[in-house]
Amino acid sequence: MGIGRYVVREVAKELDHRSREFYEFVMPAIDMVEEGSDLVVMIDLPGFAKQDIALRIQRNILSITAKRAAPEETGTVYQRHRPLRIEKSIVLPITVKEGEKVVGTATYTDGVVTLRIPVPSKETIPIT
Repeated sequence: MGIGRYVVREVAKELDHRSREFYEFVMPAIDMVEEGSDLVVMIDLPGFAKQDIALRIQRNILSITAKRAAPEETGTVYQRHRPLRIEKSIVLPITVKEGEKVVGTATYTDGVVTLRIPVPSKETIPIT
């Protein structure tokens, strides 16, 4: 392999790495709506297994963590933008008093976690 090809391949790997970091920073897409007495939060996490997703609420902060293994490289890789990990915290529009637990339910269907939080709710949310 010539030096030019080697340099191009190494630059492409670095761009790929930076691109993935960007997607990990901005993802996941989140919608938050109020339905009756529930706050409904929809989180797009396609490609992550249900057991690899963790949701936690402390006070009025929702923490989302998801991880997956990097796919094996077979053949020539031109682009990889899919995130391998997601770590995001968002402020919820609810007020939780000190010492009060936040209770909610979460479902995972077609790559979307739907979290329903009656106000106020519980710390740890099981995904069904």
